[in-house]
Amino acid sequence: QVQFVESGGGLVQPGGSLRLSCATSGMTFSGYTMGWYRQAPGKQRELVASVTSNGNTNYADSGKGRFTISRDNAKKTVFLQMNSLKPEDTAVYYCSTVVLGKRYWGQGTQVTVSS
Repeated sequence: QVQFVESGGGLVQPGGSLRLSCATSGMTFSGYTMGWYRQAPGKQRELVASVTSNGNTNYADSGKGRFTISRDNAKKTVFLQMNSLKPEDTAVYYCSTVVLGKRYWGQGTQVTVSS
């Protein structure tokens, strides 16, 4: 029932920008905190940023000053604007939330930062 579809990933050069989108369905979107996570090869999945139902944001140190998370409750969509991208940002990016005590994930979108 709960479905997330991430999009917007791709190949970008260092210093470039990408805007990721996560379209949601099957939930009362406006009532939940949404998070963006990423997982690089050989590494643990980590939180990148989160945004509460009221629009309050939180960022991991890795993205502070470069990334911006936002949401459009009418469109039931969460965004991640990524600027000044670095090779170490290369990962699969996932959106996620917890509904009725269960963690839900999208399928992920690949971000590759390389010259």
